[in-house]
Amino acid sequence: MSSRVLSERRGDAVLVTLNAPERRNAIDQEMVDGLHAVLDELAADDTVAAIVITGAGEKAFAAGADIAQLRDRTSKDALKAINSSIFNRIEEFAVPVIAAVKGYALGGGCELAIACDLRVLGESAKMGQPEVKLGIIPAAGGTYRLPRLIGLGLARELVYTGRMVAADEALRIGLANKVVADADVVDAALAMADEIAKNGRLAVRGAKRALNALSRPGHENAVEFESSTQAVLFDSADKKTRMDAFLSKQKKKG
Repeated sequence: MSSRVLSERRGDAVLVTLNAPERRNAIDQEMVDGLHAVLDELAADDTVAAIVITGAGEKAFAAGADIAQLRDRTSKDALKAINSSIFNRIEEFAVPVIAAVKGYALGGGCELAIACDLRVLGESAKMGQPEVKLGIIPAAGGTYRLPRLIGLGLARELVYTGRMVAADEALRIGLANKVVADADVVDAALAMADEIAKNGRLAVRGAKRALNALSRPGHENAVEFESSTQAVLFDSADKKTRMDAFLSKQKKKG
């Protein structure tokens, strides 16, 4: 099991922690592999009623994909749908998954949060899809999950502008289910998991399958179109220029 992803049993739930606080829990290949390994283990455990995913440290749930890795990815990598594969798996996992978000959930971090069934935000939370600022699109579910949650008009605004949404706005527009103090985020998410655990396990699993099936018309086509669009952008000069500028700025910040 990767040290980048920790898991801990909490009653009928499992708390999964993205564990790279020094990098604001940026989602890299090792973290993706770690999440797959955790889900492999939990898939065989019928006693788990829900999963809570959070980020280590106080600054971020996940500040996005690892830009250094993203900078070097090509059209072939885009078509592999590296991040999209784990987010799809979370969305389709048998039991409900709850995101417990403190600090930044941007880019891939936002896409991870919206792949979860429910979102509990701390007051410091900021969510957004700033990929266009880097010359790419949110291609791990952002272009189709975000409209399902907040409506097409608002999703267009957030994707086109790349602006961040604070916790209070996220609650108002339906991006969050609940907002609590930062110190209470994980406990509030686990309390929600406990409420789920009181109900019929098979019924909850069946409800998730039904809700997914009924709320995702054209899902496969959306996934394919998103990946193919990203493949073109990954080989663009604009993407390389913008990501070089971002990495240079981050290096200067130290």
